[in-house]
Amino acid sequence: MTEHTTCVIAGGGPAGMVLGLLLARGGVDVTVLEKHGDFLRDFRGDTVHPSTLQLMDELGLGARFAALPQSRVDEVALPDVHGERVVFADFTRLGIAFPYIAMVPQWDLLDLLAEAGEAEPHFTLRMNTEVTGLTRRGGVVTGVRYRDREDGGGEGELRADLTVGADGRGSTVRAASGLRPHGTKVPFDAWWLRLPRRPGDGIEALQASFATGQMCVVIPREGYYQIAYLIPKGSDAERRAEGVHRFGERLAECLPALADTVDALTSMDDVAFLDVRLDRLRQWHLPGLLCIGDAAHAMSPAGGVGINLAVQDAVAAAGVLAGPLRAGHPSVRDLARVHRRRLPATILVQGLQQLMHRNVIAPVLEGRRTGPPEAMTALVKRFPPLGAVPAYVIGVGVRTEHAPEFARRP
Repeated sequence: MTEHTTCVIAGGGPAGMVLGLLLARGGVDVTVLEKHGDFLRDFRGDTVHPSTLQLMDELGLGARFAALPQSRVDEVALPDVHGERVVFADFTRLGIAFPYIAMVPQWDLLDLLAEAGEAEPHFTLRMNTEVTGLTRRGGVVTGVRYRDREDGGGEGELRADLTVGADGRGSTVRAASGLRPHGTKVPFDAWWLRLPRRPGDGIEALQASFATGQMCVVIPREGYYQIAYLIPKGSDAERRAEGVHRFGERLAECLPALADTVDALTSMDDVAFLDVRLDRLRQWHLPGLLCIGDAAHAMSPAGGVGINLAVQDAVAAAGVLAGPLRAGHPSVRDLARVHRRRLPATILVQGLQQLMHRNVIAPVLEGRRTGPPEAMTALVKRFPPLGAVPAYVIGVGVRTEHAPEFARRP
């Protein structure tokens, strides 16, 4: 079966759903294909930064987003060599409408975007529909091949004037296109887990904790702590083989304030693995095809910027491409405009993440330090207003994208 739409988007994550909603509000027939039957996946990017909160408000979704279950983080803290808490990023100093990071389960955000899309006559979301490849004609990408999991695995083709790969780090669209990312060496992987949160724990902000050869990040959530425990790159299998008891001992050393809660981990099945990558495509597009978000640039979890950078890609793409899509086929020049617009922000953020890897994470995991560089902590302690700089880079970014006028709602 062959069908047609104006724009087909592979992947119903934040980038794909935001792009689909914005294009639909711009009068473009758009179909989002999501391979899963729902959005319920644990330990996906749950950090919604000020730039994305501002976008939700511009789209008329601010009040509905605020009603979602969430916790708020208004600063990021690290301990110095003496164990004293030092605030490195202070969002309250920014003087913006939303001076905090909202910690919201990603499935709630995606459900909200899906509901908003349902109200748009040009928007179609097809769940349980897995993109399996691309269709081409004369060197131009003309759409996708898909498998409908609700139809007994039936296959079909969806032709489109533009195909967008927003299907994450393991992008099927990117692989089928022949575009190859250029990767940067990363010194760590991450384990994600939950620990109980109790009154009086004293952990109210996002903060890192260190021990010899160990680093973890604690994110306060509603009723629990979300923990990122960093491990040397490639050591997942070896560390898992040590068992949950040994991991509990390590975790208690790194997080003494929560040492009496590590028994909540009953097996290593409670620990999710993230293969950390840092890469980007040299070219995000081909005739008829554009990649955005993690499909174009996989981000490290350092700073939690991945979801927000992907959303910014989507907003930029909608602003550039809605007109050409309404008028006919967008040109390669139009697609290149999206790439050029978003590339500087991507390079800057990835460069900052590399600095964090080299100067904080790698030395700690290698046992050369038990915290950030002393010069860094001393500077921030002496001049607290400096906390606004990383807060701005993390929370707002170097080129903030705002909703196009055609997509705004009161």
